[in-house]
Amino acid sequence: MSDVAYDRILEGLFDRRVPVGAFISQNELSAIVNVPVAPLRDALRMLEAEGILTIHPRSGIQFVRPGMELTRSTYQFRIIIERAAVRVFAEEGDEHLMAMLEVRHSRLARATEKGILTSEMLEELDALEIELHSSIIRALRNPLIETTYRRMHNYLRLLRLDRKLTPPIIRRTIGEHLDILEACSKRNADAAEAALVAHFQAAVQRNLGLI
Repeated sequence: MSDVAYDRILEGLFDRRVPVGAFISQNELSAIVNVPVAPLRDALRMLEAEGILTIHPRSGIQFVRPGMELTRSTYQFRIIIERAAVRVFAEEGDEHLMAMLEVRHSRLARATEKGILTSEMLEELDALEIELHSSIIRALRNPLIETTYRRMHNYLRLLRLDRKLTPPIIRRTIGEHLDILEACSKRNADAAEAALVAHFQAAVQRNLGLI
């Protein structure tokens, strides 16, 4: 039940039943996610250790509020891990996977040219983001890093809750992904690393609403 509670608390955050930055009691949270208090406490301790919330004894639970510090920490972690991983991916990655990802990115970019965003397009963007970066991470063949990276993805979902997506923003993101894939398909590790760093620098600015 603690695993169920863990997943339900996160989903409650991501679907906004639990407001980001909220300060609520355990009983209130238990009612929102429909999980008994006992397993809820185990899940809360796990999420506190991961930095998603803070437990205030006899007071309540405070969920993290996305902001500059969380954005900086999340992308600092990603850059440290993925700079090494993308070099391996560029040198050893599956060229068929790279080609498939390039095709899907290009198809989505063309779809945005009509100026209309659909839920299917947004779902595809999220899927491509996960598949590209997960493929890069898997190139390291390190289960400890993969597990940690999956947990870090929770921070990314929090950071993106209030992001505003428009066709131009999506095309810029896709273009940055395609730059990474092009460098990897040419087996150019230096260019792949540079494209990845440029992508993350732009992503930080997008998350902070600067571009």
